[in-house]
Amino acid sequence: MPTGPVVIMSAVPPISDDELRQISKDLESDRVERKEALADRDKLAQAVCAFANDLPGHGLPGYLLIGVDDAGELTALAITDSLLLGLADLRDDGNILPRPSITVGKRAIDGVEIALVEVMPSNAPPVRYRGRTWIRVGPRRAIATAEEEARLSERRRAADLPFDARPLPSASIADLDIDLFERTYLRAALAPEVLAANERSVVHQLAALRLAGPDGVPTVAGMVAVGREPVSFVAGAFVQFLRIDGTELTDNVLAAHRIGSPLPELLPELDELLRVNVRTSVDLTSGPIELRQPDYPLVALQQLTRNALMHRNYETSTAPVRITWLSDRIEIQNPGGPFGQVTVDNFGQPGVTDYRNPTIAEVMGQLGYVQRFGVGIATARKALAENGNPEPFFEVEQTHIAVTVRPA
Repeated sequence: MPTGPVVIMSAVPPISDDELRQISKDLESDRVERKEALADRDKLAQAVCAFANDLPGHGLPGYLLIGVDDAGELTALAITDSLLLGLADLRDDGNILPRPSITVGKRAIDGVEIALVEVMPSNAPPVRYRGRTWIRVGPRRAIATAEEEARLSERRRAADLPFDARPLPSASIADLDIDLFERTYLRAALAPEVLAANERSVVHQLAALRLAGPDGVPTVAGMVAVGREPVSFVAGAFVQFLRIDGTELTDNVLAAHRIGSPLPELLPELDELLRVNVRTSVDLTSGPIELRQPDYPLVALQQLTRNALMHRNYETSTAPVRITWLSDRIEIQNPGGPFGQVTVDNFGQPGVTDYRNPTIAEVMGQLGYVQRFGVGIATARKALAENGNPEPFFEVEQTHIAVTVRPA
């Protein structure tokens, strides 16, 4: 097996060789799709999305076989590391949301290698690929109707969901800024033809995007994303920013900001705050070309602060994300230690990622603040190195994660 692809282990036993041989020969169904090659990435992604939605409610994985044609004949496709990496990338490229749970591997049928993608049913449907909810009806793949989306939304069970997808019993739809939802997030999250389907009510749209339950009660993510006053219901949903004139926390405070807006307003406000605090030096000694170098690369600060917002613990901590900008360093701290497959020991390693708040991560991705999942720290490290800054220092504890960045 190649070491490159990200493999997410499923909770069910792997399919046996006999079962694999059988599904490669049988007619395609709502749990099996075959492809001769990796030619059409869109159709592969649609298939993964449809299996994750599991509209028939089997509660069993769906299988995508690469290297088998429609008639069930093996095509002897070369199953390379590059091909497996391309399949694994379907999970993390930000186009299928919430991210599916998949296993990617190389298998053999009668001595001929194929690529096998196993897709587990999502516990937070509907799952979308580029704003469209794909399903399988028998062997046919299709875009879900409003009624089918409603069935998927109703299938979610709050007790099994991540904290950010759970309803807030103390809140009502009146506590959400519906104008902000329709004006910003809705247009970013749904495809135009889905928006044009006017039979979808606001409650239905909120529920389909996991910002509310089927009964219209806002979820934690809904309140953080489009709440009128997010902090009133999710106490830690704000950013605390301090600019200090010195190297100690007790030194004079030059500026203090508390940003508690919903995400579509908080994220650009935070970006602007970072931008105005970056200082750029000008080098006129290198000839006619004026060289400018910031003390901190903006892209690195953006990646690190967005990571803090995305991965923080909203469930058991009321502390904010803290950004402390001192004269010799920037400290960024968020409550909540490593989560899921991320541990203290493997934190920051490429390809090792998990999401405490998958719906909030989805919101940030749809708004354009996450271009690709799982590479934020790597992107920040690269930007810092190219700017001449020292390597960032991470303090990873069970209760919090902090990063210290020093100027170039």
